[in-house]
Amino acid sequence: MKKQYSLIFIIWLSVCVLGALPYFLTGYIGGFTDALFESVSGFTTTGATILTGTELLPNWLLFWRSFSQWIGGMGVLFTFVVLPVYTTGGFQLRKIVTANSGGKKVLPRFHKFIFYLALIYTALTALQFFLLLIFGMDWFTALTQSFSTISTGGFFLHGGGFPLFNSAPLEWVQIIFMFLAGINIYLIWLIFYGKAKNVFLNSEARTYAGIILIASLVVTIAIIPQSASIGTALRQAFFNVASITSTAGFLTGDIGNWSFAAQGVLFFLLFIGGCSFSAAGGVKIIRYIMLGKQTFNELKRLVYPRGVFVIKLDGKRANKRAVHGAAGFIFLYFLILAAAALLVSSGGADILTSVIAAAVCQGNIGLGTFIPFYDFPNYVKWGLCFVMIIGRLELSIALIIFNWNFWRR
Repeated sequence: MKKQYSLIFIIWLSVCVLGALPYFLTGYIGGFTDALFESVSGFTTTGATILTGTELLPNWLLFWRSFSQWIGGMGVLFTFVVLPVYTTGGFQLRKIVTANSGGKKVLPRFHKFIFYLALIYTALTALQFFLLLIFGMDWFTALTQSFSTISTGGFFLHGGGFPLFNSAPLEWVQIIFMFLAGINIYLIWLIFYGKAKNVFLNSEARTYAGIILIASLVVTIAIIPQSASIGTALRQAFFNVASITSTAGFLTGDIGNWSFAAQGVLFFLLFIGGCSFSAAGGVKIIRYIMLGKQTFNELKRLVYPRGVFVIKLDGKRANKRAVHGAAGFIFLYFLILAAAALLVSSGGADILTSVIAAAVCQGNIGLGTFIPFYDFPNYVKWGLCFVMIIGRLELSIALIIFNWNFWRR
């Protein structure tokens, strides 16, 4: 097991270093620190960038920039499969993803599952690419945009962002695929397997959809006075909420001039994340569900001290290890987040910028064009590179190899 953990961490680190070479050796990004930051941000599907604009980059480098995110999104899904002990709050992957299979074993054998995983991931990318073409986007922008969306990456081809297109159909296509990118990819497999009804029974997927729906409606109401129409407000609300919740990191609309209520909703979404076994980053919704159920049980225990209360997720009982794993992860997540924010603030950033930059990097959320990473000192960029990697590997794999007790066993 030591070799597996170490090998995965080394592979991710090596890929990020090698991925920095095209930026550095061609001279389009001066300094290895900046080149490494851009590469790490790509492969970890974070979307943070030190570039002030992409106009000077050649198309082949822009392609590599987006393709690195697509590779990273696929890589993180493979990591979930390769390490069956890679857990989400203590639950092994195979126990989570088969929870709503109707009592039948629908998870294919390992080599077939790897194939189907790659097939679904590629099919979603191709489908978005063709839809973007149909609604008027040029083929190169559509391709790079699809790479960045399905991987929940956040790199955008143009500095103007999505408002550059001023197209409602394109934005709705983007909304749909950001939503799909943040869902447990096994649930998409269930749809192809003919068990679509079981997808609606999955508590994490329902919570994920509910968060996006409720948050979008709240933001819509908050920004209607500043919008050209109710339809525009609704579209912009769904776009930004789906983007941050899925950790895709694309934004549209004049968010800086939105009401504090709307901005506050988007701010708190930075700390949620998408579904387990997806390319999305963040804490992951399943951990909050488990912790919420445990909190509710503790309240019931105050009324019934001798009562026996268990936590169930989609009909499967969660043991104490699962709950402790979720609680420990969330505690560690916010502890590292605080440390990362302090690191950024030591470089001269204000506290709000520091917290958002830390949340963006650790949750692999994107929003890179809205944070001045290019102004940060080199030591802050190196620190954030490490934060992006451990955030992408959900803390455990990256941090466990630095645990002395792990190597003494």
